[in-house]
Amino acid sequence: MLSLFLLSVAAPTNLALLDRAAEIFAGARLGEPGGPIAPIDRRLRLANCSSSPEFTWRTDAHDAIVIRCPDPRGWRIFVSVRAIPAAPVAPAAVQQAAVKAEPVIRRGDPVTLEASQSGFAVSADGIAMGDAAPGERLQVKMEGAKAPVQAVAVEAGKATLPGW
Repeated sequence: MLSLFLLSVAAPTNLALLDRAAEIFAGARLGEPGGPIAPIDRRLRLANCSSSPEFTWRTDAHDAIVIRCPDPRGWRIFVSVRAIPAAPVAPAAVQQAAVKAEPVIRRGDPVTLEASQSGFAVSADGIAMGDAAPGERLQVKMEGAKAPVQAVAVEAGKATLPGW
């Protein structure tokens, strides 16, 4: 029995099965967008895995699949994935993206910089060093400070510290 066990451990992993499992994991067939670009190189001799190989994405971009044998002396291979073409953008969406919000704070405007949470509020006056629409960042020169403070425009004449 021991020799049979050693024989099964020494047998190479079936690469055709790994190819099919990679297609299933990716959700697309070999060569299709979103699927593996090419089959796993048949010259590889991967040791047999005592448990099922693990499949994960290499990055959030889903550009490669990582196949890993979780055994202590296991192996790891990467399978490149064909990029999925970007969906065409509707003309209305392009127009909306091109429209930039009007600045509510302009360079040289007096700005009240506020930071508050439940139970307290802190404010200070300064001068805007650039233009900013609501939600955009700008630099505010504070009297007595050596360097300007970074702020986020809220409305005309009012800004807050980032994260507040």
